[in-house]
Amino acid sequence: MGNEQIPQTAPTPPAPRRPTGRQTGFAGTAHRWLLDRISALWALLTDRPVSLYAASALRIGYGSLYLIFLLREFPHRHEIWGADSPWTPALAQQLFDQTGWNSILTLSDSRAYFELCYVMALVTSALFMLGWRTRVMSILFALVVTSFHARAIFMTDGGDNLTLLMALYLVLTACGRRWSLDARRDRLKAARAGNAPKLVRRFSVQQLLDARTTLTTVVHNCGIFVIAAQVCVLYGAAGLYKVQGASWGGGTALHYVLNLELFQPWPALSHLVDEQTILISIVGYMTVLLQVAFPFVLFGRLKYPVLVMLLGMHMGIAVLMGLPLFSGAMIVADAVFLPDRFYTFLPHLCRRAAQRTGMRQPAPGRAAGPGSVPSQGRPGVPGPKRRTTPPGQKDNALATGLASDQS
Repeated sequence: MGNEQIPQTAPTPPAPRRPTGRQTGFAGTAHRWLLDRISALWALLTDRPVSLYAASALRIGYGSLYLIFLLREFPHRHEIWGADSPWTPALAQQLFDQTGWNSILTLSDSRAYFELCYVMALVTSALFMLGWRTRVMSILFALVVTSFHARAIFMTDGGDNLTLLMALYLVLTACGRRWSLDARRDRLKAARAGNAPKLVRRFSVQQLLDARTTLTTVVHNCGIFVIAAQVCVLYGAAGLYKVQGASWGGGTALHYVLNLELFQPWPALSHLVDEQTILISIVGYMTVLLQVAFPFVLFGRLKYPVLVMLLGMHMGIAVLMGLPLFSGAMIVADAVFLPDRFYTFLPHLCRRAAQRTGMRQPAPGRAAGPGSVPSQGRPGVPGPKRRTTPPGQKDNALATGLASDQS
């Protein structure tokens, strides 16, 4: 009995600690916030196509820029891309073997074939700018820009690099839904089919159409986001590279740029600007500041004055350095950051400005005053009495209505 062992019970594990109410509330709030952000991002990608007007502005801008570029170089086309070019088709083919590029211009050495390709490039650029069969024309325009860029890759000024990238990105976007012949054709078709009975489709067919619409919307939105990201990377990288340079830090970079003979289309103007030493130093520092800060001001109203200053900078580059294609490509790329409400309000703003300057007369039957309301009755019959709105309040209400129009 004395040696008898008393069985020992196993120790009970401690009860798990329950989170306090404060911790549970914080975790639940964070979880809901994360779900809301994911839902908002998914809705942004799939609900509706964003920046349709901006995509159309890019289509018109790059199509017209490349059309003007091809027309300007029409007398020199054989020396740049043809058989008379110092960068011969044999050298181009050697480069293609190393880089994987290709060009339709090197498929034949015939002069007639080259002339045909050049005419087709002009027609494609014009139709892409006008928005005729935009889906097909966007692919052909990207093929044209890629072929001409690859054929004479060393005879460029930098603007065609951005044009090439944007031509490829615009293939993904629905850039023909505004300000295009396609949009006009769709409006006419919808007007003709307005009184027609609605076509009833089967459920499976309707599902396929809805899936196609969603896929088109997602691809378009992703293309717009890629374009915006590309411009941000371009500005940010340019600004960071300038920060590392001693001449930009010392404020003397523009002095050296203005004295390069290669970038002096008007030497007298370049020397005149170069004499303003304090001004060019301030402009140099502002250039670096704008480019570095550009990606961080896109989500507020500060982006509008930044875009205006960048517009002035690119216009100065076009005039003082003789790089209109590069400046035009950058100005068009900046248009992607303007919202649709800006483009919808812009025609009204232009009409108001034209009426105030006297360039455009009011429509017949309207009084000369800007806030007058035309009579709604027949001639000779007095219209109903109605309370008039003061001009200032009327303009504000009209601007608010146009600004809220998101197509």
